[in-house]
Amino acid sequence: MAVRHWSQNVTAHSNALDLEQDVFAKHDPHEIALSLKRSAEHSKRRKGTAFQSAMSMLTFYINRAGKDLDEKQRKVLERAKDELRILFGKEPTRSKAS
Repeated sequence: MAVRHWSQNVTAHSNALDLEQDVFAKHDPHEIALSLKRSAEHSKRRKGTAFQSAMSMLTFYINRAGKDLDEKQRKVLERAKDELRILFGKEPTRSKAS
């Protein structure tokens, strides 16, 4: 099956991370963040830190999906960014209101 878009090819065959299949289709931001963290920490090919690689891949996916990403899933993925920050210690702690 041919790849329709170059960005789909990048996501599927990233040179920096081996992603869990359908990671961006999950509905739990914490699970998405955990999967990206695992992938980034196990990668021997990444150029930056594990945090930078994981966040870059998530941001890349959100940006490239563009208008084709439904609003509900976009919100899940945006919350996954916050979860990544928490997992990598870039923000103090998860708030009680979450």
